[in-house]
Amino acid sequence: MKYSVSVSKVTKSNLSKADYSNLGFGKVFTDHMFIADYYDGKWQDLRIVPFGHIEMHPAMSSIHYGQSIFEGIKARKDNEGNIIAFRPDMNAKRLNVSATRMAMPTVPEDLFMQAVDMMLQIDEAWIPTDEGKSMYIRPFMFATDEVIGMKRSANYRFMVFLSPVASYYNAPIKVYASSQYVRAFPGGTGFAKTSGNYARTIAPAEEIHEKGFGQILWLDGIEKKYLQEIGTMNIFVVINGKVLTPSLNEGTILPGVTRDSVLHLLKEWNIPTEERRVSIDEIIEAHNNGTLEDAFGAGTAATISPIKAIGYKDLEMILPAFENRTISNRLQEELTGIKDGKIEDIHNWIHKVVIEKVV
Repeated sequence: MKYSVSVSKVTKSNLSKADYSNLGFGKVFTDHMFIADYYDGKWQDLRIVPFGHIEMHPAMSSIHYGQSIFEGIKARKDNEGNIIAFRPDMNAKRLNVSATRMAMPTVPEDLFMQAVDMMLQIDEAWIPTDEGKSMYIRPFMFATDEVIGMKRSANYRFMVFLSPVASYYNAPIKVYASSQYVRAFPGGTGFAKTSGNYARTIAPAEEIHEKGFGQILWLDGIEKKYLQEIGTMNIFVVINGKVLTPSLNEGTILPGVTRDSVLHLLKEWNIPTEERRVSIDEIIEAHNNGTLEDAFGAGTAATISPIKAIGYKDLEMILPAFENRTISNRLQEELTGIKDGKIEDIHNWIHKVVIEKVV
């Protein structure tokens, strides 16, 4: 279905003010944003307007009661100059899984995709072309009822904005397995990409930063021994040639798009892989006997992020140098090549934006 979207373009682009040599991540924003409002039981007033501040009522329910969800997608240009995005259809589906869990309306997948396409087309000039840089796409939705009361909101806003970005991590990271704090329990919202899941991680993350670690490796909330995920990524470890990653069965970790892509590739390459409970004790044992060969995070922001050390209590386990890791190096090269359009996409993971005239 093709939706009617009104478009109000900026009179003068801010592109010339952007310093592409110092992008960072999530600090620079393009000229426009997409907005759709949900009221009277349907999505209405679809529009693209100049990027800027939005007004909100002091009693807006998402501020007080946390009905807020989001997604993250990356886009680039291939060698022919086509705008390509990596598996945005999965993000559209996952947004709606999060919406259902958070008692929010779903966004039609074709509306989600049209909003992403139109935004990339209108702000095409902002898409970075340098190696290692890309366009980050942030679709999100939040409740907008103007009333204090613990109930399902009747009104919502869905938005999309764009941010040209550099790499999220510039070097291998150190992670710390926290046995003090908990991110998610079975039956909770761990599988949803909702803002509250991230808010609760900020203070613990600051504590481990003081210990010299970059991210928390979350453990389960009951026994505090089984790996869940890293603050911004899913976790994989390689022990004695076998790739291990926590399963999705308990609903405590995010079903990552990159995670799914990694598992597809490992299966095709006939690399032994298991989705199951992985304990920190198993990691320690493997490190002690020399079979802990690799550990890496997988996520949209970083694709594959090598882990150089895992901390737990007073122990710090140093892993092999990244250049000596066969599996994670191969995954990084393959996924980056597919995302950039330099490796043939045999999985139909690449979405090519169809350029249409935008008034």
